[in-house]
Amino acid sequence: MLVKSYAAAVQGVSATIITIEVNCTKGIQFFLVGLPDVAVRESHERIISALQVSGYTFPRNRIVINMAPADIRKEGSSYDLPLAIGILAAAEQLDPSRLEQFMMMGELSLDGTLQPIKGALPIAIKAREAGFKGFIVPKQNAREAAVVNQLDVYGVSTIKEVIEFIAGKRELEPTIVNTREEFYAKQMQFESDFSDVRGQEHVKRAMEVAAAGSHNIILIGPPGSGKSMLAKRLPSILPPFTLQESLETTKIHSVAGKIGIETSLMTQRPFRSPHHTISNVAMVGGGSFPQPGEISLAHNGVLFLDELPEFNRNVLEVMRQPLEDRTITVSRARFSVEYPANFMLVASMNPCPCGYYNHPERTCLCSSHAVQRYMSRVSGPLLDRIDIQVEVVPVPFEKISEQRPSEPSAAIRERVMKARSIQAKRFAGCEGIYSNAQMTTKLLHEYAVPDATGLALLKTAMKRLNLSARAYDRILKVARTIADLEESPKIESRHLAEAINYRNLDRETWGM
Repeated sequence: MLVKSYAAAVQGVSATIITIEVNCTKGIQFFLVGLPDVAVRESHERIISALQVSGYTFPRNRIVINMAPADIRKEGSSYDLPLAIGILAAAEQLDPSRLEQFMMMGELSLDGTLQPIKGALPIAIKAREAGFKGFIVPKQNAREAAVVNQLDVYGVSTIKEVIEFIAGKRELEPTIVNTREEFYAKQMQFESDFSDVRGQEHVKRAMEVAAAGSHNIILIGPPGSGKSMLAKRLPSILPPFTLQESLETTKIHSVAGKIGIETSLMTQRPFRSPHHTISNVAMVGGGSFPQPGEISLAHNGVLFLDELPEFNRNVLEVMRQPLEDRTITVSRARFSVEYPANFMLVASMNPCPCGYYNHPERTCLCSSHAVQRYMSRVSGPLLDRIDIQVEVVPVPFEKISEQRPSEPSAAIRERVMKARSIQAKRFAGCEGIYSNAQMTTKLLHEYAVPDATGLALLKTAMKRLNLSARAYDRILKVARTIADLEESPKIESRHLAEAINYRNLDRETWGM
């Protein structure tokens, strides 16, 4: 008997429907075709054990299974459930009439329990698009998939529950998630706040500008000056997620298997802080079984690189293209996948090998040549792509011991959101442009034109600091953001002066 069950394969951050065709005839052989990988082929033994423990018999017949379309590689163990259900139906141990209504995914344990899968959210979205009535998943993935409306999502614990449900012997309650209520309830819950930071007013101002325009920023200063503390509080002043941004980000984390059991939609912008020993593939994504890298996991959020010069030079260089294009394409001989990578880069580093160059109290033991050599670990082209470069100096004791709290994140976030709303109106007709940091050269000529005084100031700075053409564009983008924070329609010379001041760590002026 020939029957069909339905599953899905995740490619990038989207899913493709996989039709599992099972034909059971006289004989004793088992064939699994359709480009399955090792994990899929090993499902045979897991299915036999799971069915036996659950009180069912694996058919002693000739079974041929085709996973169509056959030119897409099927990877992982999440096809166990639809394969097992298809085999039972083909062997006439299960009525197949309801199979076409459901998509199902799940890894089987030997005792018949279901283990969680990766990519439940994009698969659920595809199931709804394809017109399936319901989606059967392991219980651990139910809330994640239930974000998708107009689709019944059933979370199950064992294969026996699925068999009895398909046979009409058991009723399952669909998982219901009030997406909007949960989303808005948890948006403003932050563990860290800028009110904890004493002093560092100029750095907090730089981070406010960075958040307002989605600019990349690097903090440079001696150990213990507060670089990491400031970076970790940046998400608390970023504008809250929109539902669309939350869905995009949740899909990526779903594909990577990083969604918690009790999580439906991500409500806060991600903050990723990889260790400096990270590899190229782990940073940008890919591998034998393509997975999103750290730059994609930081999509719509913050990627924090602590101690930037300690990262492998190749790892830093592969980030140059995603920083400009805000997507990363992973190409292999047989496939190509694209992951979004629209993130804010926040980096920190010591100013020299000993860490105390420009320290107000401690003496630096490094020569000028040693400082230059240390800075050269970060390439000029990468530094050019960092809009704001700000020096962090140690906070004096008087400031640290102050009992009066600093300005809270909520107050800063209000100003940031006002600036972002100005940018949203400005770029309403520009597809894919949402902030000043994304402006193209054409948009710069339209919205970031300095007056004669500002142009003269910029010309002087370009010559004195020996800045590149890219740095010129970055200064204009930052100046436009500073003007937006002041709700000024034009870029004035004071806005340019502040933006130029944020380039004072360029290679040519450092360590002299």
